[in-house]
Amino acid sequence: MRADLHIHTYYSDGKYSPREVASRAAAAGVELVSMTDHDSLEGLIEKRAAAREAGLSFVAGWEVSAYEGDAKVHVLGYGCKPCAAYDAFLQERKEGALARAREMIAKGNARFHLHVTLADVQRLHLKKSAPLHTMHVVGAFAERLGRPKGELYLEAFAAGGACCSSLLRPTPRDALRVIHASGGLAVLAHPGRIPLADRARRALMEALTDDGLDGIECYHSDHTAAEAEAFAAFARERGLYVTGGSDFHAEGRRRVIGLPPFEPSDALLLALFRLEGSK
Repeated sequence: MRADLHIHTYYSDGKYSPREVASRAAAAGVELVSMTDHDSLEGLIEKRAAAREAGLSFVAGWEVSAYEGDAKVHVLGYGCKPCAAYDAFLQERKEGALARAREMIAKGNARFHLHVTLADVQRLHLKKSAPLHTMHVVGAFAERLGRPKGELYLEAFAAGGACCSSLLRPTPRDALRVIHASGGLAVLAHPGRIPLADRARRALMEALTDDGLDGIECYHSDHTAAEAEAFAAFARERGLYVTGGSDFHAEGRRRVIGLPPFEPSDALLLALFRLEGSK
């Protein structure tokens, strides 16, 4: 079964609705999808219905935007169900997102000599039941400056940038706790993108595995073939699930739904369908 277990919609920083995403996935020959928006499961009913309408198998998913110090260490959660622990975490993420937005706006206005407001940012935040995202802030500045969002993000708003904010970010261990409390599987997202030296990245992966990590996203648009195989070898060595996804956000960028090709193992499919069937 061909799967893409890492796709974003307009519930976070993706461009398209769940229905549009599901249609694109079906056209690409994908049979199983997870729509993994940042920091919330919002839109889950809409996402599940869109997948069903497109003839796709579906598993609930989200991506917790966690940080280890200044290093972005995102964690995917599969098969989670809203519960008291999730509700509390979601409220914390909404409050943290607003605090970060205010700080980024202040820094951005000072750097670029603008007067972007929180209202300008919130106008781009289409799904207000989900936490506001950094890219909504970047989008407001990009509009004023006439700059591409991705370019502006990397220049000023990414980790270490002059307009970055790390206020109230959860840690990877926070992500593991809420994903497990919500009944799901916790998978380290795109480890090749973690901005750490190889030895430090390996030590972090070992530590998170000891803390209960369930899987590794080995196959990802940004991973080389050698990286994917190295991460898969680590997963096999530590008895973790191997997952894969495109991390698709919008057409016209280098990430494409269904690529890299990924077929889940029978063990992973059984685990995912068991969780999804418990809904």
